[in-house]
Amino acid sequence: MKLHLIALALSTALVAGCGSTAKQVRRYAWITGLKPEKAAYYRQLHANPWPGVSQMIRDCHIQNFSIYEKEIDGQLYLFAYLEYTGNDFEADMKRMAADPETQRWWKQTDPCQSPLPDAAAKGKIWSDAREVYHLE
Repeated sequence: MKLHLIALALSTALVAGCGSTAKQVRRYAWITGLKPEKAAYYRQLHANPWPGVSQMIRDCHIQNFSIYEKEIDGQLYLFAYLEYTGNDFEADMKRMAADPETQRWWKQTDPCQSPLPDAAAKGKIWSDAREVYHLE
């Protein structure tokens, strides 16, 4: 009888596990230039991000958000990476863009950045990057 109850408990747990839905994570990355005369200010801003901006990022289903800086041939570049766990990336990005504190933050950060030609042609700051490899 005990073996039957254990087997029943195990099969119930397995079936319950099969029905659970894990959060789907989508990864995004972008590249932009960083103006040398604004680099120190940009670093300072990101060393002490505004709490409301960080909270809005979280509220829009973003996790593991990082921005890296790299100098290549005398030019500064920024590489941004994030993981998105929501269901509607476009809607969440519109929500973020409508947030007054985020808008004030971007008024500080955008002038520090120098868009690459493809982004500039679209009126954007950041150029989309394509994932070519990911190891889980």
